[in-house]
Amino acid sequence: MRPRFLPVIYSLFALLLFNSCAKLAHTPAKQSAAAKKKTPFSVQEATIADIHKAFEEGTCTCEQLVTTYLHRIKAYDQPTRLNSIILTNPNALATARQLDQEYAQTKQLRKLHCIPLIVKDNYNTAGLQTTAGSLAMKGFAPDRDAYQVKALKDAGAIVLAKANMAEWAFSPKVTISSIAGETLNPYNLAFVPAGSSGGTAAAVAANFGMVGLGTDTGNSIRGPSSHTALVGFRTTLGLTSRSGIAPLYLRNDVGGPMARTVEDATKVLEVIAGYDPADPLTEHSRGEVPENYRQFLDRNGLKGARIGVLRALTEATPDTQVMALFEQAITDLRRLGAVVVDSVEIKDFDSLRENQWCAVFRHDINQYLFALGDSVPVSSLEEIIASGKYAPYIADDLKYQYTQADAVGETICTDAYTDLKRISFREAVEAAMDAQQLDALIYPTWTNPPARVGDMEGYKGDNSQVIAPHTGQPAFTVPMGYTYENLPAGLQFLGRMFGEPTLIRLTYAYEQGTKHRRPPARLTGKAPKPVTKN
Repeated sequence: MRPRFLPVIYSLFALLLFNSCAKLAHTPAKQSAAAKKKTPFSVQEATIADIHKAFEEGTCTCEQLVTTYLHRIKAYDQPTRLNSIILTNPNALATARQLDQEYAQTKQLRKLHCIPLIVKDNYNTAGLQTTAGSLAMKGFAPDRDAYQVKALKDAGAIVLAKANMAEWAFSPKVTISSIAGETLNPYNLAFVPAGSSGGTAAAVAANFGMVGLGTDTGNSIRGPSSHTALVGFRTTLGLTSRSGIAPLYLRNDVGGPMARTVEDATKVLEVIAGYDPADPLTEHSRGEVPENYRQFLDRNGLKGARIGVLRALTEATPDTQVMALFEQAITDLRRLGAVVVDSVEIKDFDSLRENQWCAVFRHDINQYLFALGDSVPVSSLEEIIASGKYAPYIADDLKYQYTQADAVGETICTDAYTDLKRISFREAVEAAMDAQQLDALIYPTWTNPPARVGDMEGYKGDNSQVIAPHTGQPAFTVPMGYTYENLPAGLQFLGRMFGEPTLIRLTYAYEQGTKHRRPPARLTGKAPKPVTKN
């Protein structure tokens, strides 16, 4: 047998065996008669609600669930060259057993009880290697979790694995790191999953975990989510803490959920939102966090909603198939009860969007590394560069950030609440929304399909960089359909500051009314139907 066929055969074997709790893991000797009659629980496209129902019905245990996901990672990630995972958590099964014991004793499930979590490698995870994708940080394990990770663990989630990322989060185009190499798109391995949270996106899309954490400086939650048929929430700047996350530009950085459904992303947001003294920007969240976000999951949430189409973000090199999906999305929004206001214009849009970026990586990463203490392998950007331990494609970025660092002043290169340019941009966007009484603006998350692997010039159509990072507004992406060669595309909803309840209502109604999400065909044998080529 030729060696090159072994991964394919192994993957086919895994497809038959590594999806079901009951088929894989140890089954308790004593089961109720009712439980024995129930259909074995499968992790394929399972939701948080599905998992908790399986626990309650006795068709799956936490240990079985975690074992199943670990087997899926082993069966698919490296054999298919997807390469989404840097490492799995060696303590995951022990934690799962503890959670099983807790449930057996209390008969109560925590909010995220035993939800296997894929964590981008720039989130600090206590006792588990955290490198931001860099060989310069190899072997470093922080002694404390990032705020969001701790909140999720306290709610019962299990850190299952650390996901690959664009090194130091520098690239929106690709997910390549010196610690783990390149992550590919699970829908077609000849294409990229975008960056920088491409590892989280690929892993969650491939059903290697239930939900994931990504970070978004300009694109890095929404772009990879769009490229892999996921839901991605970039929340209002200040709603969630960035404490314990390796920064790119802290003035723009947001950490948040990447999931297969709006409901699951909402359940994660509900746990991580709110004030954290370690991140002063979250002071702005006080009084803005509702009792729960799940109350806004309304299947009829588009009825009477007013949605504005921002055509200014569909004009630059649009792809015909992506635009066909976008026009269909507009039709679907109307069918689902929304009033669609086409061609909304933002006053001075082209001038306001210019010169919004500031090079503050050197300042931010030095502060982050200093806070990690003496055990960190490198303590500054200068030492990162001197180590030579980084992927070649980010060499120019590192050197630029070292030599061209922008100073942080009182009114420039600061956060969305104090930087005058950012405030002006946001006021113009919100004025346009107010004039038409709009609940949200929409546009394609990317106006082009994912680029081919190795084609750095194929990076076209990224709309996520334009508004939300600078204005601080929330922006959610949801699956919009499929283009050439089964490649996903996303629809983005932009809301007002702390308008997450409205965006949850709108995106959930759109998702439920269209049902575009499909798992990658190479992992299920079922291909989503692409649009007809023009």
